[in-house]
Amino acid sequence: MVLKAYRYTLLFISWAVFITMLSLFSFSTLHLDTGGIDIPYADKITHFVFYTGFAFLGSLCFRERTKGNIPLGKATIMVLVTAISYGIIIEVLQYMFTTDRMAEIGDVLANSLGALTGIGLIRWLFSKEKPLKWKF
Repeated sequence: MVLKAYRYTLLFISWAVFITMLSLFSFSTLHLDTGGIDIPYADKITHFVFYTGFAFLGSLCFRERTKGNIPLGKATIMVLVTAISYGIIIEVLQYMFTTDRMAEIGDVLANSLGALTGIGLIRWLFSKEKPLKWKF
């Protein structure tokens, strides 16, 4: 029963660890074969999707941890600032501690746009016209 009470918290923490590991792990030694498929801006799309999930799950985690007692607008701003800050920190860590990964402003932009999208989804799902309630 305890796990069910913290399902979004566990999902969010797992997602954040997943992003961190994939962002700081070196893939150059794996020699991955893409089969000749080249998707333009695939890494930016990946950043966008990662941070959409980060902000979406982060908002659900925040709601779960506070029982919805912090208003939706304030909560989503806090999560948005956290997501963007986390993305910047990851880029700095890539620059400082990896040899084959580099910090890029385009990644920060993709992270930020993804976070905004995740927040937009949350605000839409919990809007007054929708059936989901922010407060427990």
